[in-house]
Amino acid sequence: MSDIPVITVDGPSGSGKGTISRQIAHQLQWHFLDSGALYRLVALGAMKSGIELGHEAGLADYARGLEVRFVSDDPTEEPIILLDNQDVTADIRTETCGNAASKAAALPAVRQALLQRQRGFLQSPGLVADGRDMGTTVFPAARLKIFLTASAEERAKRRHKQLKEKGIDVNLAALVKDIAERDQRDGSRASSPLKPADGAVILDTSIMGIDEVMAKVNALISEMMPDTK
Repeated sequence: MSDIPVITVDGPSGSGKGTISRQIAHQLQWHFLDSGALYRLVALGAMKSGIELGHEAGLADYARGLEVRFVSDDPTEEPIILLDNQDVTADIRTETCGNAASKAAALPAVRQALLQRQRGFLQSPGLVADGRDMGTTVFPAARLKIFLTASAEERAKRRHKQLKEKGIDVNLAALVKDIAERDQRDGSRASSPLKPADGAVILDTSIMGIDEVMAKVNALISEMMPDTK
């Protein structure tokens, strides 16, 4: 397994890591892991099952038995996500679910329960892993580690635009507050806090478009992983 190359893309919500990770995976024709979706699924399933978000043992048990499938014909697009054979693709992308996932992710037993499931995505010819602790905890031996960031205000604007395009009315100031609180929670948790991994290349996407970010990422791949091109 250690011979299979991994690229990790970590960062806070709204930094662009999901879009960039999918493009890298599509370009290289590698497998893709959206680790944040797993935590959102645990949070959503727990809420549906009546498990309190502070009940660490109950959440961990649920995480270990998580019944989920990712269905996609286009690797550049978000897949249809089935939880217990029900389509929850839209449900896990709500702000409510995102905040609940952040709380669940702060619990060490939940993180441990999902660790092997995440590592199970590592398959030939390679893996692009998107998350918050991919380079620090899940795949510390990754050949290329990228950490994307952006100001809370810019990330809130991106999320606001995304939600408006989906017909969801949301207050921008409230989004800024929610994102700042999530950043604080993710960065201060005792288990696998959000931070750049040792050796990670940090890219601030606040004033960068997707094409510019991809150009920098491709330069890094050419420099550090020339055998993948």
